[in-house]
Amino acid sequence: MIDALLETHVPDPARRVAFARALAASGPADARWRFVSRELLRPTDPHPLHAGLFAAVYADWPAADGPPPAWSPTPDEVAEARIAALDLPWADIHRRSVEQPGWFWRRALDALKIQPASHSEVVLRGPADDPTWFPGMRLNAAAACFDGRDQDRVALIRRREGSDRLDRFTLGDIRERAEHVARALRAQGLEPGHAWAVDMPMTAESVWIYLGIVLAGGVVVSIADSFSPREIKTRLHIANAVGVFTQDVIPRGGKALPLYERVCDAGAPMTVVLPAGEALVADLRDGDLSWADFLAAVDETDAHFDRHLPVVHFPSNILFSSGTTGTPKAIPWTHLTPLKAAADGWAHHDIHPGHVVAWPTNLGWMMGPWLIYASLLNDAAIALYEGNPGGAGFCRFVQDAGVTMLGVVPSLVKAWRTRDATAGLDWSAVRCFSSTGEASNADDMLWLMARAGYAPVIEYCGGTEIGGGYICGSRMQPQAPATFSTPAIGCRFVLIGDDGGFADEGEVGLIAPLFGSSQRLLNKDHRAVYFEGMPPGPEGEVLRRHGDRMRHLGRGYYRAQGRADDAMNLGGIKISAAEIERACLVDGVHEVAAIAHDPPDGGPSQLVLVVVPKGAADAEALRAATQAAIRRELNPLFKVRDVWLIDGLPRTASNKVMRRVLRSRYAEKVGG
Repeated sequence: MIDALLETHVPDPARRVAFARALAASGPADARWRFVSRELLRPTDPHPLHAGLFAAVYADWPAADGPPPAWSPTPDEVAEARIAALDLPWADIHRRSVEQPGWFWRRALDALKIQPASHSEVVLRGPADDPTWFPGMRLNAAAACFDGRDQDRVALIRRREGSDRLDRFTLGDIRERAEHVARALRAQGLEPGHAWAVDMPMTAESVWIYLGIVLAGGVVVSIADSFSPREIKTRLHIANAVGVFTQDVIPRGGKALPLYERVCDAGAPMTVVLPAGEALVADLRDGDLSWADFLAAVDETDAHFDRHLPVVHFPSNILFSSGTTGTPKAIPWTHLTPLKAAADGWAHHDIHPGHVVAWPTNLGWMMGPWLIYASLLNDAAIALYEGNPGGAGFCRFVQDAGVTMLGVVPSLVKAWRTRDATAGLDWSAVRCFSSTGEASNADDMLWLMARAGYAPVIEYCGGTEIGGGYICGSRMQPQAPATFSTPAIGCRFVLIGDDGGFADEGEVGLIAPLFGSSQRLLNKDHRAVYFEGMPPGPEGEVLRRHGDRMRHLGRGYYRAQGRADDAMNLGGIKISAAEIERACLVDGVHEVAAIAHDPPDGGPSQLVLVVVPKGAADAEALRAATQAAIRRELNPLFKVRDVWLIDGLPRTASNKVMRRVLRSRYAEKVGG
């Protein structure tokens, strides 16, 4: 079998001999794979060779040892990790981060060069379900990105789709632009606590708008640029936004998709409109301002800016996350939450000063603010590609910008692989990938690692209400494709089985407190959402509900199993079943249940609509009609994989739809 694999995919006889000798060598399988993957295999080798050799090396790997690692660090690589400066093994670092939070978080603030306006002698005070971190400390999270740092270093690298030019901005450039935005906002009457929405693509301008709002004491309202007017209106209303930043259109594939028009249809308050091109292509409403007129209201050269310095628990950002009802949860981030994001970048993703971090995302989702803070607070550069990340243009940008840490969602990796978008490119600068938003496919992640000569993929799972991850990986540990290797720093959790006991498979119960996690919601009862109905932990700990299901695979490895509640992740976007079902009550639909189908070989969840039709119906016609409704009412990124017609929805005695039963029945139906 191995001979045939080599004969088929390795035309060079000398290379075939080298592979054969490496496979026949003695020693641990992970050490042999490290040699094969890093010294012999090439990114240009066909993927069946990579996958076949991986399977061959680990053919006798004991199942009790968990999944086989595709990357394991050398002693030198462990020593080079920034968090290794704490001079402890990873297990001890993690243990002390939860048992001695004062010890850990003071060192994290030092590593991140955080300079609070006033310090706190105490790190943690109060009950586990409502703690106070750094009581009395004053800090502006945006100012922390600039203070005490090299203003001349490159801090943002941008390329616009269709261009070969790279625009580079120093940290001083970003600070000047952010302060200009902050002064202009104050000229518009912004006072501390006022909410300004950002509904635009992730551009360089969106970065200094975001930081400018926070510098001035405002609160950013995060809205994804793909949302419908109804979804925009809901978020503006919940957050009580007094203003909006948006773009006239979104250029996509030669088309100009209207964005300002959608914001207007949502009944938005006063709006500042940026041009996607050289000039605005939209007529503005009375009272709205062009970007140029907004900035012209204040002197760009004014050297002094008095930033707002609140206590760390003052809100800085309102983000939204779907629950099991149709109304999104409005989650305030404080000025402390960004430190959790940055600490994850330091401890887990090993972002060093001078590194370049890219993560295709949007300020409407938590990874947008995460990218800003995890990069700038670690003295790294943000890499932004202003365009579609799914093709060769983005992949070339990764090469040209010298990206060292590349974040992905699994569906994006599948698109690159399907389109062969990385062909001919050199990704050797990439030393770490990270994947979040949806379940990964192990074979796709092995393919991705091979693009960079086997850089590790740090699987990263958390949530908007956590400000980062609760489970992930580390460059101080071996990493297996599509699995997690450790709870995040400062985090512990248990798995609650279907019988209510603690098990190796089940719903995640986070052990409180968690640094950076939410402590209130604007439009729901925080305690009811996260704590009510949760059992005590094995040692009486307070458990916090999160909604994920996980399975422990052995030796500290875990694999995600989707959502335990009725929410789902589609293309990296969390949405409740109720929101989708409400949009899909089109003509011909009597009842509908939205479920997420998880492919048996792993990978992103797929949206399936279980429909009870009105009379005779055609499944394909209903799929087209519901897809159009979802595109119009919710998000064009959500794709309906299948419509399953049945006579009636299974319900509980209290008339709740049993979506878990439907998921199981559908999996049996399609053989997965």
